[in-house]
Amino acid sequence: KLTFAAAQVVLLLGVIEDSYRLAYHDQLTELPGRRALDEALHTLEGEYTIAMIDVDHFKRFNDRHGHKAGDEALRMVAAELRKVKGGGRAFRYGGEEFTVLFSGATPKDSREHLEAVREAIADRKFAIRAPNRPRKKPNRPKKPSRPVRLISVTVSVGVAGPNARSSTPDSVLRSADRAMYRAKNAGRNRVVTTGDTRAAKR
Repeated sequence: KLTFAAAQVVLLLGVIEDSYRLAYHDQLTELPGRRALDEALHTLEGEYTIAMIDVDHFKRFNDRHGHKAGDEALRMVAAELRKVKGGGRAFRYGGEEFTVLFSGATPKDSREHLEAVREAIADRKFAIRAPNRPRKKPNRPKKPSRPVRLISVTVSVGVAGPNARSSTPDSVLRSADRAMYRAKNAGRNRVVTTGDTRAAKR
């Protein structure tokens, strides 16, 4: 009976751990997910910056290259966001949107780090996987019959920090989201800060 009870406890702990991982961790990008972001937002105080990042023309990309290529693009963007400097923490917001939080940093402090990530994403090329490509690499790989097609994506970034009009993390997040749409309306592949009249491409 004791052994059976111990096995049940171990099983229950495993289920709890899996549930926690699924709730707080995005499986596709391996970034913390929306619930982890919601909790992190409510720990922010003092100076901080929130950036909203959206992959440009993502629906068009999926329609042209397929959903598997779309997943590859999201993983690539996540990998670059994970490298952001300045103390930034990246999260998967949902769909093709991501969020980066900078605790203890102003939008002015954070902007150069976001610009660097935006440039890295725009410069990075990745190959479209052929539909008949084997899952495991063969011992003697065949030479491709046609050239490998390299593609890239860009992102639009909106940046905001707390001020008199947006004093809570939730309202700052909404301000960052509006700034991100301004970046898209100004031509995409750029960083726009709330209150910034400069929307020129960097």
